[in-house]
Amino acid sequence: MARGDPGVDVGFSRLSEGQEEILWLCEAAHIAVVWATEVLAQRVKGGVASRGEFTDAALGARAECVMLNRGPFVAEGVRPLADGLNRAERHLDKKTPQLARLQAWQAPLA
Repeated sequence: MARGDPGVDVGFSRLSEGQEEILWLCEAAHIAVVWATEVLAQRVKGGVASRGEFTDAALGARAECVMLNRGPFVAEGVRPLADGLNRAERHLDKKTPQLARLQAWQAPLA
């Protein structure tokens, strides 16, 4: 379902809340989620992404799969997407935000 569809139904001010609830319902029902919200669309089409697109990409860490659009720069979009997802996953366990592991406090291995 496109974001515009629920945006019309529930209002754009509640859109992110609706997205969260859909993710929760899918997880509870053991349904895989494909995150495809124009992820890095400007990056793959024109070579430069907006800040909002990077936020959308990071939120994809809550899904099982993230889909990029077609475009001449799709190969260049994979690396920042993977980097953003890896960083976001350190702070999430699906729907439960978590603190990332503090590495500065680790004792050196003997």
